[in-house]
Amino acid sequence: MAAAEPRPLRADARRNRDRLLEVAVQAFSQDGPEVTLDAIAKQAGVGIGTLYRHFATREELVEAAYRSELVHLCDAAGELLATRAPDEALRAWMDGFIQYMTAKRGMADALRALIASGGDPFSHSRTMLTAAITELLQAGAAAGVVRSDAEPDDVLFSLSGLSLAAATPEHQARMGRLLDLLMDGLRHRATAAEPGSGAPSR
Repeated sequence: MAAAEPRPLRADARRNRDRLLEVAVQAFSQDGPEVTLDAIAKQAGVGIGTLYRHFATREELVEAAYRSELVHLCDAAGELLATRAPDEALRAWMDGFIQYMTAKRGMADALRALIASGGDPFSHSRTMLTAAITELLQAGAAAGVVRSDAEPDDVLFSLSGLSLAAATPEHQARMGRLLDLLMDGLRHRATAAEPGSGAPSR
């Protein structure tokens, strides 16, 4: 007999869960894995019983908090493309990627504790991130504003490298400029062989 599908959460329960995940990311990032679940529940404005109804263990909360950040980032690709030009959507997504990597780095101790207990929070990360950046690059190439030869893995590696600079306050201030430079390298440039390139006709 197939297992029953979980019932959708009521609106208020969904809000509580989302708030708990938001607070958990901040708490694990700032205070490390030793932050108490009581403290997280209190900051989220709910009782500890509500927290345990959503997340039976600390490990479950850590994994859900990390995956929530990942899903939010990956879902943002389609949302940005629906409201912005493809090149603008890609640039905005880069900002989100840096924020995601900063949160992931802040949660490092909590994630290591989760992995030590047998969890695998990163099992689908690479696949989801590659799908998101591929969607953005393909939309940009189709619109003629992003290079068609840009490889998703190359962009993700570049963004990951740049995110390391965000670890120091003196480099955070120039992150926008660094991302602009990366974006500039990804923009499509008309060549002499293309119409409208300004090349003299023969």
